[in-house]
Amino acid sequence: MLEPGQIETELGLPIPGQILPPEQWARTALKKLPEQRPIDWTDIFGRQAPLVLDLGCGNGRFVVTSAVRRPTHDHVGLDILPLVIRYATRRANQRGLHNVRLAVCGAYEFLEQYVAPHSIAEIHLYHPQPYHDLDRAYRRVVTPEFLALVWRSLDPQGRFVIQTDSLAYWRYILQIAPTMFQFETRMTPWPEDPHGRTRREIIARRQGLAIFRGEGLPRQDLDEQSLALLMTQLPPPNFDTTDNENPGRRHGKKRKRRRR
Repeated sequence: MLEPGQIETELGLPIPGQILPPEQWARTALKKLPEQRPIDWTDIFGRQAPLVLDLGCGNGRFVVTSAVRRPTHDHVGLDILPLVIRYATRRANQRGLHNVRLAVCGAYEFLEQYVAPHSIAEIHLYHPQPYHDLDRAYRRVVTPEFLALVWRSLDPQGRFVIQTDSLAYWRYILQIAPTMFQFETRMTPWPEDPHGRTRREIIARRQGLAIFRGEGLPRQDLDEQSLALLMTQLPPPNFDTTDNENPGRRHGKKRKRRRR
């Protein structure tokens, strides 16, 4: 149990923000998403501020770090696994992060049902599950339909950030993301997080795996009609991950079970 004033570390690396006395903790869990759709975030946070979404936030390393560094922004972290949301919630609570809310929800469902068009400042998606078994490829979250929802959700000057250590997934992302975003690849680590933004990235880099990063703004030459047409033309994510080995696996490293 961490004591007030301590800095938490994970995998030997600190997570920003001091642990506060219990009477100063925040309450960041959205145990039930509001019935009102789309959600009015001014009701949730009690203010108007740029909103950052972390889709598949895992144990919360990125969303907590970002919220500590940017108190002017509100943050929402989502994951389909209740266990990791409990970890993320505890971390945000202990740091008194009133600019964070965390919920159990799927990324596609959340964007489709709970987000007003053109209302989000940033959408982050780190290391989506590639599902190496082709029989489960239908569960891959990055699809033309998903990216269309990201496009619709972002403010015209909003930013979409995506990262993976799956070369096959990255090649698919490069095939479809530029059709909806002014998409650029990033060849170097994030300068404020040189060892990695998420638990998964830290572990992957220690295993010698290459990390593929990209970001972009919504293309302004598109509208809902052109998006609908794109969704009929772009391929689904039916790629085979066994055909594209990550460069870091050249030295015989075995694939380990993923944990964000």
